[in-house]
Amino acid sequence: MSPEDPRTHQIEATQTKRRLDLLVIDPHDPAACLDDLERALVGEYTLLPVPKEDSARRRILQDSQRAGQAISPEIALVMATSGSTGTPKGAMLSPANLISSADATHHALGGPGQWLLAMPAHHIAGMQVLIRSLVAGIDPLCLDLSDGFKIPEFAAQTRELCSTGDRSYTALTPMQLAKAMDTLEGIEALRSFDGILIGGAPLPTELAESARKLGIVFHTTYGSSETAGGCVYNGQPLRGVSVRVDGDSRVMLGGPMIAHGYRNAPHHEAFSEPGWFKTTDSGRIHDGKLEIIGRMDTIIDSGGLKLHPEIVEKALLSMPGVEAACALGVPHPRLGQAVVAAYVGTPSPMELMTFLHDGALERWQIPKELKQLGSLPTTSLGKVDRPKLSALF
Repeated sequence: MSPEDPRTHQIEATQTKRRLDLLVIDPHDPAACLDDLERALVGEYTLLPVPKEDSARRRILQDSQRAGQAISPEIALVMATSGSTGTPKGAMLSPANLISSADATHHALGGPGQWLLAMPAHHIAGMQVLIRSLVAGIDPLCLDLSDGFKIPEFAAQTRELCSTGDRSYTALTPMQLAKAMDTLEGIEALRSFDGILIGGAPLPTELAESARKLGIVFHTTYGSSETAGGCVYNGQPLRGVSVRVDGDSRVMLGGPMIAHGYRNAPHHEAFSEPGWFKTTDSGRIHDGKLEIIGRMDTIIDSGGLKLHPEIVEKALLSMPGVEAACALGVPHPRLGQAVVAAYVGTPSPMELMTFLHDGALERWQIPKELKQLGSLPTTSLGKVDRPKLSALF
């Protein structure tokens, strides 16, 4: 079939000659890909998951990952990185990478169970929900995400899932968690799960505390396409995972989940040390737990002083009434970069600036400009779209 053909059931592959084929994910029916996905896990196909209803993203992935061209038969999936800038890289994952991640997750959660897919399956977090279901031998329930994350459907599917009496799990972004917690129907659904994986973005402290008080069982996750999904839960590495922090505070991850490099960047430094993935995150080990300080590639250099935007965001979120925040650096003729920030919430920019000046931040860390927005621009995975936000300044 041609690389653009969405009919995944007609994938052609042989054991002697392997090519990378598209696995087109339909947001109306993500489970339609399960048969082809299972065959990839047993070594019959090598697939590149792409979104059916985003032709621009599909074209970018198809071209950058060389869909239709030869690839090692050791690879089951090429999962695109979820970054919103530049050309996405394609993490090459073997069946062993994917299955070891699923097994480690079930071990951490207390055993296999039924999964509700509530995230796009062309991203690694959603794809792993499908893979865990295949490993557990239980068909997942899947939300129709073509029109976004709808609480009534989420609640109805949760009731159906939990009526089986089996252990029940799902995975959500912090944004989805917050939306579900806005209604009694959503809270009841959240409380029904034996475990909810929260990833894709940092979980705000206030939101986490509210969820705990409501009796919602959740686990914060850290990982990426390069690690076959989350490999550190609640600051603790999953079974088989190794974590270290190098001298420059860079987080390094090792274990059976680590990808076999990038499809479109075979000599990338991220995989220069065999068995390890060099992340772009800065972190530390505190009381035996991994704490992420911020991304090294988003550090703001203002007047020669380096600042993690997460420090500013944490201060903004500590102001009552602030629901979301993002800080970034924009070009400045004298400082090189100026610190700016956007937020969602009820305080006015003047009130928020006064709060920051009252000791929430050091003077040089205080944003030169604050914008109050109705919502922050996001990618399909719920991460803040920094290029779009930067354009507002």
